[in-house]
Amino acid sequence: MNASTIRGYKLSLKEQVKAVAAAGYGGFEPWLKDIHAARADGTFADVVKIARDSGLEFVNGIAFGQWVHPDAKVRAAGLEETKRDMAALAEMGCPRIAASMFGVQKAGSPILKAEEIAERYAAVLDLGAKMRVKPLLEYWGHSVNLSRLEDALAVLKVLGRPDGAILADVYHTYRSGGDFATYARLTPEQLPVLHVNDYPSTKPRTELTDPDRVWPGDGLAPWKELFATLDARGIDPWLSIELFNPAYWRTTPSDTLRTGVEKMHALGA
Repeated sequence: MNASTIRGYKLSLKEQVKAVAAAGYGGFEPWLKDIHAARADGTFADVVKIARDSGLEFVNGIAFGQWVHPDAKVRAAGLEETKRDMAALAEMGCPRIAASMFGVQKAGSPILKAEEIAERYAAVLDLGAKMRVKPLLEYWGHSVNLSRLEDALAVLKVLGRPDGAILADVYHTYRSGGDFATYARLTPEQLPVLHVNDYPSTKPRTELTDPDRVWPGDGLAPWKELFATLDARGIDPWLSIELFNPAYWRTTPSDTLRTGVEKMHALGA
């Protein structure tokens, strides 16, 4: 479960972890904003203990450090933010962090070459090796930089290192106009986490936004084919539900979390 799916309830990190564990999830993707808030209010140690006692793993941290920004000063500050984020995640026993195009995703942002992204991602990988937290290269379907899974793979090819990995996303694969057949080009090491979400037929692809995401299985995503591709490649990633749909925040957190479990079981996941 990704914290975004229950974000509208405005729960503290401690409340999120309790609810996600009680719903029966094996893994959780917290947001760094909530982690730092837990540090500030003194509940960080409680969060770690609750997760440990319940067997809930922290899978990946959702972060927004501007490590890829072309402005050297902004990039340096982004790397410092990423370092702080990694330190908190390492203390939680969380082995991964999202490395997105935040800061250069909007229209009008400078367009970066694969070589530039690869060079800056290499610096984040080196930092992660020291901090014991692996950065996952994240693509966003609406972004002017690194919008497709194909783009992320192109960066890994230029990178030429075995430690490069991708945070893939079903919705973003579709939103970008990418090809789901591209998943067959991945290796198990390159895909440790997959965001599972679906997309409706109510809008053209290019007009979809994050709140339009729907439960896995309630939209048009080719789940059977995707899972068959992953199985054939020996890829067994964490499947994390990442939604931003306000329609799902009208009941209770436990109801929403239980629905997520049911939807994934219905897919055979």
